[in-house]
Amino acid sequence: MRNFDLTGKVALVSGCDRGIGMAMAIGLAEAGADIIGVSRSLPAQGSSIENEVTELGRKFSSYRADLGDRESLYAFIRQVKQDHPQIDILFNNAGIILREPAADHSDDYWDKVLSINLDAQFIMAREFGKEMIARGYGKIVFTASLLTFQGGINVPGYAASKGAIGSLVKALANEWAAKGVNVNAIAPGYIATENTTALRADADRSKSILDRIPAGRWGEPEDFKGPAVFLASSASDYVHGTVLTVDGGWMGR
Repeated sequence: MRNFDLTGKVALVSGCDRGIGMAMAIGLAEAGADIIGVSRSLPAQGSSIENEVTELGRKFSSYRADLGDRESLYAFIRQVKQDHPQIDILFNNAGIILREPAADHSDDYWDKVLSINLDAQFIMAREFGKEMIARGYGKIVFTASLLTFQGGINVPGYAASKGAIGSLVKALANEWAAKGVNVNAIAPGYIATENTTALRADADRSKSILDRIPAGRWGEPEDFKGPAVFLASSASDYVHGTVLTVDGGWMGR
């Protein structure tokens, strides 16, 4: 459909080299967008995501940066702005999770999680968002979590960061909606990725999770292609400050 066409758009996707981020980047490319990818370990050439995107006839530009390090983050932002004068779509997807009970959750764990999951996300939204405001158009999508709404167990830093993302989305939308910039988020449920390998391997825990999901299955990264394209396209022009759950019905239970 025309409203979902991203031909001619340039999308920057952080954490694009695996899992949900990779699926979203491929979905955007399938809809016509050229992709700029960044992660801590993304190869300069020959990555799986680059091959997937270029096979679709779209351009792929690769960058490597440690988003938890301010110097590395700002160097990346300067370089990508120089190489790509216009970025139409930003997917703030990169994130980490470190598990430790709250009483033992170290400053180091807290700082690492917050620096990537929240600080870098705000900085990138601000730095690319200001140029979207100047042009009067742009789409910014954050990756939130079920822990944007819930507290979780043994992941206080992650829960704090994702709760803050939910509020940040609303705060930015309040300021930027009237300026032509849509700011929203996607909150994944329980998805079959590397982050959930241990949960899926635990038969009792996996069963308890599946028993609560009305859809009766773990989500797959490919389930995020459609929501990503929707929030990146003109189909969502009147959608602002929303956290879209893609969770098989978990939050409705």
